[in-house]
Amino acid sequence: MARSPRLELFALRRRSVTERVLDRSFLQLAVGLAATVGLLVLAILLTVLSGAWEAIRTFGLSFITTSDWDPGSDHYGAFTAIYGTLVSSGLALLIAVPLGVGTAIFLTENIIPKPIREVLGVMVELLAAIPSVVLGLWAIVVMEPFLRPFLSELHRFLGWIPLFSTEPQGPGMAPAALILVVMILPIITAISRDALNQVPDGLRQAAYGIGTTRWGAIVQVILPAAISGITGGVMLALGRAMGETMAVTMIIGNSNNFSFSLLAPANTISSMLANQFGEAHGIQVSALMYAALLLMLMSLAVNLLAQQVVRKLSLKY
Repeated sequence: MARSPRLELFALRRRSVTERVLDRSFLQLAVGLAATVGLLVLAILLTVLSGAWEAIRTFGLSFITTSDWDPGSDHYGAFTAIYGTLVSSGLALLIAVPLGVGTAIFLTENIIPKPIREVLGVMVELLAAIPSVVLGLWAIVVMEPFLRPFLSELHRFLGWIPLFSTEPQGPGMAPAALILVVMILPIITAISRDALNQVPDGLRQAAYGIGTTRWGAIVQVILPAAISGITGGVMLALGRAMGETMAVTMIIGNSNNFSFSLLAPANTISSMLANQFGEAHGIQVSALMYAALLLMLMSLAVNLLAQQVVRKLSLKY
C-alpha cells in the first residue's frame, strides 16, 4: 500500500529533526572533550608553575643562564640541562630525518616487491613498541662499547675541535643522541610514509609522462606534495626526543659539569628530573619544577612552530 505524500513529508521532517539533534549532540560532545583536554593541560601547567614559583622568585632568569647545580649550598642553574636537551635532540633529529624520510621513500615507491616492503614497514613500526628502558640497557651493554673505539679515533683526529675535545670514557652526549635516533626513527618513518602514500598516483604518472626519472619525480613532485605531513612528523619526533627520560638517563652520564664536547658526559632536563626528584627537598624541589616548566614551554614552542610550518607548507603546495 502506497504511503500518502503527507506521511512521507512527515517522515522526512522527523528524520531531519533527528539528524539535527544528533549533529548538535555530537558537536557538544566534541567540544566538551576538546575543552577537557585543554583544561587538563592548563591544570598541569598551573601545578608546575605553582611548584616552581619559589625558585622563579629566588633565581629569576639566571636559572637559565648559569650551570651551577649545588644542593649543598642551594645554588641552582639549569643551563647544562637545557643545553643537553637541545643538543641531544637536535643531533638526533639531524641523523634521523634523512634516515627516516629515506626509509619512507623506500617503503612507498616500487623499488622492491610489495610483500617485502610490507614486512619492512611492520618491522620499523615494531621498533616503536620496544620500551625505552630496554633500549637504554641495549645502549649500555651493546651500543656504547661498540661505538667507543670509533669515538676514540674521532677524538684522536679531531680533538682540537671543542666538540670532540674529550676522551670518551663511557656514557656521554653522543651515545644519548644515537639512542634517541633509534627512538624517533619509527615516528618519522611512519608519518612520512603515510604522507607519501597520500600523494595521488596521478601526480606520479604525470611526472613520468613528461619524461621525468624516478629520482626526479620523487624530489620535484612527490616530496613537495607530502612536505607538510613530513614536517609535522619531524616536529612530533623532536618533541618526543626532548621529553625522553629513561633511555637517555641510562646512557648520557648525568653530569652537571658543562662541556661543549659531544663525547663528554652530559645531562638533560628529563634525566635530571628522573635522577633527583625522588630525593629532593626544600628549594631543590622548586628548582626541579622550574626546570620542568622550562621543558614544558620548550615543548609548547615546538608544537606551535610545527603548526605554523605545516600551515604555511600546506598553503604553498
